[in-house]
Amino acid sequence: MDIVFIRGLRIDAIIGIHDWEKQQRRPLWIDVELGCDIRRAAATDRIGDALDYAAVTERLTQLVANNQFELVETLAEHCAQCLREEFTIPWLRLTLNKPNAVGDGVAVGVVIERGEYI
Repeated sequence: MDIVFIRGLRIDAIIGIHDWEKQQRRPLWIDVELGCDIRRAAATDRIGDALDYAAVTERLTQLVANNQFELVETLAEHCAQCLREEFTIPWLRLTLNKPNAVGDGVAVGVVIERGEYI
């Protein structure tokens, strides 16, 4: 299996358990590794045969920006499920980083893997 990755995707979101967190958008950083087979795309040099990372980025941005969650765990799970279903991805690793969550310069987050790496 090959891996297509997206790193450093910044999306402003409303996320958190505290009332003040539910009132303003804050930046989140997402990194994702997507398992796929790139051989056909490499042979044809056509985007239609590739995992379109621009489309993946757009879908993640839409999902995160248009929803509100309390926990990064919940958001990460929704992102993973959406990508696996909509882009037929057998395996992914997603890192969701919430900077300054518990103090200046202190980031928290989760790393999840879903599916089977073949």
